[in-house]
Amino acid sequence: MRKSGAYLPLDHLIEAVANSDATPVLKSADLLAQAACARDYDCSRTRVVVLGGGTGLSTVIGGNSRLDSWPEAPAVGLKKIFPHLDVVVCTTDDGGSTGRFLQDLPMIGIGDMRKACLSMIRPANIEKIYGLGPEQGRQVIGLIHQIFNHRFPDDYRGFKTAADPLLAASAELRKYCPPMLRQALRSLGAFLTPAGQGPTILPGGHCLGNLLLTAAILRETGGRFERPARPVEIRKGLDHIARLLGITRGCLHPATAAPGELVFRYANGVEVQGQSKATSARRGYPVEAVCTHFHGPAAPGSRLLRAIARADLIVLAPGSLYTSIIPVLQAPGIADAVRANRGALKILGANFWIEEGETDITHNDKQRGYRISEMIEAYDRNVPGGAAGLFHCVLCTNLEHVPGSILRNYALEGKRPIYLDRQHVQNMGVLPVEATLFSLEQLRRTQAIQHNPEKFALAMRTLLYVWKQKGLPAKKAAPAKKSAPGRPCPGVKLFLCRHWEMVNRVLSRKDIQPARLRTEICDMLWANRDITAGHLDCFRGARVIAAKNWNRSTEWDTVLGYYDPADGFLKIHGQLTRDPVQLRGNLLIALGESLLGRYIMERRWVSGDAALPWGMRSYEIRLRPANERNCFLNPAQLDRYLLLSRMLQDPARDDTYRITLHNNDGFIPPGLLFGLMYAWYLDNSCAPIMENEMSILHWQEATLIPHQVQEYRRKKALVDFFRKEIFGYADK
Repeated sequence: MRKSGAYLPLDHLIEAVANSDATPVLKSADLLAQAACARDYDCSRTRVVVLGGGTGLSTVIGGNSRLDSWPEAPAVGLKKIFPHLDVVVCTTDDGGSTGRFLQDLPMIGIGDMRKACLSMIRPANIEKIYGLGPEQGRQVIGLIHQIFNHRFPDDYRGFKTAADPLLAASAELRKYCPPMLRQALRSLGAFLTPAGQGPTILPGGHCLGNLLLTAAILRETGGRFERPARPVEIRKGLDHIARLLGITRGCLHPATAAPGELVFRYANGVEVQGQSKATSARRGYPVEAVCTHFHGPAAPGSRLLRAIARADLIVLAPGSLYTSIIPVLQAPGIADAVRANRGALKILGANFWIEEGETDITHNDKQRGYRISEMIEAYDRNVPGGAAGLFHCVLCTNLEHVPGSILRNYALEGKRPIYLDRQHVQNMGVLPVEATLFSLEQLRRTQAIQHNPEKFALAMRTLLYVWKQKGLPAKKAAPAKKSAPGRPCPGVKLFLCRHWEMVNRVLSRKDIQPARLRTEICDMLWANRDITAGHLDCFRGARVIAAKNWNRSTEWDTVLGYYDPADGFLKIHGQLTRDPVQLRGNLLIALGESLLGRYIMERRWVSGDAALPWGMRSYEIRLRPANERNCFLNPAQLDRYLLLSRMLQDPARDDTYRITLHNNDGFIPPGLLFGLMYAWYLDNSCAPIMENEMSILHWQEATLIPHQVQEYRRKKALVDFFRKEIFGYADK
């Protein structure tokens, strides 16, 4: 194999192995001979470890098992080529069905485990376990597929299908269910029902496969549902599911048995928690860092570390950068184990497209698209010890065969390719490899570009063949730098279910009318779990006010939600009940205002005073005594906040603050500003009117003139104040 310009022949070799219709110019005798050797390379003894989460991981393992067509061809992907396959799954998911579990139980995120379970099914094992022929085995796989992917409607209140999971499958497939599988599924399904021995979980909104996985694990805890399942209990539960689904036992691993939660830090200083929030909130700033808060010891199991140590091939699967892959490498010991294995080929699988909320904005130039080099830099910033030793090469898709019309259609959906900046990546000491990893035939049929599990697996086989033949070019030394230590993330004090229990206990004491408003508040609090129970202590209740009774003065604002210090209630305009997005935003504003409590004794405008220059006026507030304020902030914090809101303390009276303005100048009073900042900090899509106010943070301080620098620093300080004093995040 030629070594000069080695990436070009390597790219072409992968194309020749994966595509029978390879471009004629590539069909040299040497290339075709090498392709034949790579295609026939014996992988029967190769030990492979794949790390990741979400659909990307399950797709490359054995196809996207969420698709209705998956049971027609389940024997694809890495599991087809590599018999010895260990899969390490991210467990910090907190959305959908998994999020509902986390409200009730101290457990790891289970949703990605379910997807991986289905994709790891081996048809030959199904046939062997249940004594079936190929056709019957295919029907059983279809049955399992329907059961594990069945999702109950949000308002579903019964337990019939949960107790008998076969009811989730078609009548045609049920008749193929082996008695042993039927009995096992019913036993697991009944466990989380009122008649079972586990905690009762309402099926509404849940995926049936998640219920079955959870039941299998919780059965091993001996009734200790108040604590997270221990590693050995999770292992036994997963092995039980593996036996039923024809998965090689002991090869599916959670990254850690400790429940964990992601915390995102953005370039503007905002820091918030929750994986699902990364995609729902449109920050407008790049992610600066992500870290995982673990509840308790988070060391991976010895079996997982042993698999990494023995691996011949280690793959970081395509997937969400900050929410699927990096969290796996933040589990203590995993990144170190990958680095310690010096004999394995290590490959980073790159995504096709940017992801909103994660890789849609770059650190270096907001006008251009995201680059592969920036993906590598993200690993360097966020993985303890940096990116060194985690991967030798990065496998990217080649989009040159995709018609421009299809790329334009994706662009209209907000999807843009992640660009391979080849030279920069090479200079970082990583070999860039580009290949057609999607199916051209599927592209022509569906106009969609997705990872094709067969092509991805063949690319892995080819790279491994070249690696074993010592055909990869020598890796350039990366520029000398100190290893990134990763951000320290101390354990969270409360499990999410304990946090949720405390929040609901506080809410139960509130007078909230009508009932649907309580539901909206609960949904808002779950979506914004940085809101602590302490933030709920400063208001008595909440009311929806009919439009005809809305007598809120518009002197200060036209916001349709506010905190009324006169009676301690959050007041919401009736028209917001027809717009859930605006309702949530105004609830956040009102809740934020309530944190200041009844802090003002008196407020007034002063104008025409002899002490004021002509054409000027002054806004003045006098504070209540500290013991009468019912304020979340202590006196020192309140003083600091008022100064940041441009209010100056009267030198002669420490309870009086004022701001002097030109008569035509606008001004946001400190109470309203606090509510707007509170909502904007938690979810800027809920307070779009603050985007203009905070837009200066999009600029670099060095590019601003002195007057702007002052405003820039004040607003940075406001963000820092909310991050540290209101939401309790420490500095980096």
